[in-house]
Amino acid sequence: MWKLLKFWQMRLSIFPYQRQFQYMNNFFQHFPQLRCYIRFIRKVNEKKGTEGQEETRKAFDFMLNYVGSDIASGPVWMEYITFLKSLPATTAQEESQRMTAVRKAYQIAIITPTHHVEQLWKDYENFENSVSRPLAKGLIFEYQPKYNSAKAVYRERKKYVDEIDWNMLAVPPSGSIKEEQQCLAWKRLLAFEKGNPQRIDSTSSNRRVIFTYEQCLMYLYHYPDIWYDYATWHAKNEPRDAAIKVFQRALKALPDSEVLRYAYAELEESRGDVQAAKKVYESLLANSVNATALAHIQFMRFLRRTESVDAARKYFLDARKSHNCTYHVFVAYALMAFCLDKDPKVAHSVFESGMKKFMHEPGYILEYADFLCRLNDDRNVRALFERALSLLPLEESVEVWKRFTQFEQTYGDLASMLKVEQRRKEALSGTGEDGSSTLEFSLQDVVNRYSFMDLWPCSSKDLDYLTRQEWLAKNINKKVERAALPNGASLADKNLSGPLTDSKTSTQFGKIIFPDVSRMVIYDPRQKPGPGYLPNAPVPGLPTIPSFASPLVTNIGGVGTAKTLEEASKLLSPALVAFMAQLPNVEGPSPDVDLVLSILLQSNIPVVGKMAPPLMQNPPSGPNQSAANEVPSSNKPWAKFNGSVVRPGQPAKRKEPDQPDEEDNNAMTQSRQLPVDVFRLRQRQRQQHQRGHRVGLASSSQQTGSLSGGSGAVSGGAVSGEPSGSTE
Repeated sequence: MWKLLKFWQMRLSIFPYQRQFQYMNNFFQHFPQLRCYIRFIRKVNEKKGTEGQEETRKAFDFMLNYVGSDIASGPVWMEYITFLKSLPATTAQEESQRMTAVRKAYQIAIITPTHHVEQLWKDYENFENSVSRPLAKGLIFEYQPKYNSAKAVYRERKKYVDEIDWNMLAVPPSGSIKEEQQCLAWKRLLAFEKGNPQRIDSTSSNRRVIFTYEQCLMYLYHYPDIWYDYATWHAKNEPRDAAIKVFQRALKALPDSEVLRYAYAELEESRGDVQAAKKVYESLLANSVNATALAHIQFMRFLRRTESVDAARKYFLDARKSHNCTYHVFVAYALMAFCLDKDPKVAHSVFESGMKKFMHEPGYILEYADFLCRLNDDRNVRALFERALSLLPLEESVEVWKRFTQFEQTYGDLASMLKVEQRRKEALSGTGEDGSSTLEFSLQDVVNRYSFMDLWPCSSKDLDYLTRQEWLAKNINKKVERAALPNGASLADKNLSGPLTDSKTSTQFGKIIFPDVSRMVIYDPRQKPGPGYLPNAPVPGLPTIPSFASPLVTNIGGVGTAKTLEEASKLLSPALVAFMAQLPNVEGPSPDVDLVLSILLQSNIPVVGKMAPPLMQNPPSGPNQSAANEVPSSNKPWAKFNGSVVRPGQPAKRKEPDQPDEEDNNAMTQSRQLPVDVFRLRQRQRQQHQRGHRVGLASSSQQTGSLSGGSGAVSGGAVSGEPSGSTE
C-alpha cells in the first residue's frame, strides 16, 4: 500500500491537477480506482491543516466536474458530501459556508441520474429537515420535479448502460459480432445523451456528452468513425478548436488513417485556415506509405480550390515522376484542365503522354475514349481502339471490345456495327473445335444491340431465357468425361472450361446430371400395357415394388393388367370387391371424384363380421354436445342403433318414447334414395337429434320424482334408444 502511495506521490507531484486527471482518465476506467485516487489525496493532505483541506476540496471539485455525471458516480458524491460535513467550523460564518457547500453538493447530486439518486434524495431530505423545517419544505418542493426527472432519466440510461461490456479491451476492430454489438451499444448511448433527455442547460448537457465520448474512446480507441463523430459534434456545438484537438488525438491514435486526414484538412479549410490544411496534406504525402495516387489527386484538387490551376499543374508535373503515380493521376488532371481551361489541347496532350506509360491499362484506354467521345472525335476514337486492341492481351481486352461495340452501335452504321461484333466474336472465341459455334449471331446479340441503358427490347422472362440459352450454346459441345450411373444418367466430373466460360459459372455448373430419357413413359389410355409400363415391372438399377401391390393397379373395366377380377378378389375384402365391381371404366389418368363418391353413398355394402360396440351409457347432455352423440363412434363403416344397421351417410333415427319398436325398425330398414350432398346429410342428422332431444325433455317433465342420471340420462336415452333410468 505504501509503495502505491509513493508511486502516486511521485507521479502526481509532477503534474498539475488538469494533467493529473488526464493521466488518470487514460489509465483508470472504474470508480473504485478514482476513489482510491481521492483517498490518496486526502491521505497526503490530512496533516496540512486548512491548506490541505482546501487542496482536497479542489481535487474533489475537479474530479466531479469531469466524472460527476457518470451513472456510477453516486459513491463519489456521497464521499464528497461526507467530506464537506466533516470540515471544522469554529464560527457561525464558517458553519453557514459549510452548510451552503453541503446543500449545493446535494442539489447537484440529486439531479444527476446515478445508481444512488434515491439514496441521495433521502439524505438530502434529512439534511434539510435537520437544518430548518420551514426552509426544507420550500426547497424540497422546488427540487422534487427535478429529482423525479433525474430518476426517470436514470431508468432509461440504465437500459443503454447495461448493454455495454465494461471489460472490453481497446483493440483494433476485427469484425467480430461482439465488437459490432458493442459499437452499436455505445452509439445508442451517445445518441441518448445527445438528445438531452433531462432537458438541462446546454453547458451541462454538453459536459455529459463529452464525458460519454471520452468513456467510449477508452474502449473503441481504434475506431475512426467514433473519432470523426466526436470531432464533428465538437464542430457543431463547441468552439472548433476543440474539434481540431480531437482530430489531432485521432491522428495520433490512427496514424495510418487516410480518411481522417482528409476530414481534418476539410475542417481546417472550412475554417479558412488554408495553411493548416495544406500542412495536413503535406504530412500525408511526406509519408511514403500513405502517399498514394489518391493523395496526389486530392492535393491537386486542394491546390486548384485554394490557389489556382497553375499550382495544380505544377504539382502534377512533379507527381507524375513519383513511383506510386498511376494512370488515375493523369486522368484526374486531364479532366480538370479540360473542364477549367475549356481547352481540349492540354487534356489531349496529357492523355497522349499517359499512353506511353499506361498503354496496357484497360481503364486508362476507356477513360481516354470517353474523353474523345466528348469531343465528337470519332476518327481518333476508332484509332485508339484499334491501337489498344492490337497491344492488349486477350484476357484484358474484353471490356475494351465491349466499349468498342457500344461506340459503333451509337455512332457507326449497320455495316461497321456488325463488322466490329464479328471481329469481337472471332477475337474472343479462342481456338479449337468448339470455337465455330460462338461465331454465329444469336438473338441475344440483337437484344444487346438494340437495348439502351435500362430499356430492353424484351421482357425480363425472355431475357433470362436468352441468357441461359447463351450459356448452353457456349458449353453444349464441351468435351467432358461422363460416368454412367445405374439409372442411365451421366455425370460430368470435370468443370467446363474455355475462353468464354466464366470461372464462377464453371464452378457452379461443374457437375451436371443428365436424365435417362430412354425410360421416359408417355401416358396413352389406348396403349396395351406391357411389363415396362407396370409399376411393379423390374427395372435395372431401381427398387422393385412388392408383388402384393399389383392388384391395386388392376383396371376393373378390362383394360389394364392381365390379372382378372377373381385373382384380385382373393387378396381384397368382399366389401371392397363389391364396391369396385360397381365402378365404371376409367378413361384417363384419374377417375371422376364426384362420381366415385356418389357410387359410394348409393351402394348397399353388405354387413360383414361383428358390428361396432354400443355407445356409452351416459353421454354428455345439452344442445351443444359433441359430434360423438350425432354419429356413432365406431371404427367400422357402419354402426348399430337398437338392432338396426346404419350405413355411412344414413342418419340414425331416434326411437321416440311414444312410438312402438316395430315402427322404428320399419322406418330404419326402408330403402330410400340418399342425397349426395354430405352437408345436407349432416344437417338432417342434427335436426333429427334436436327433435328427439325436445321430445325427451317433454316426456321427462311429466314424470314424478327424481330421474337417475338427470338430463344427461334423458339425452343419452334419446340418442341411444335406451329407456331412462327411472319411470313413473
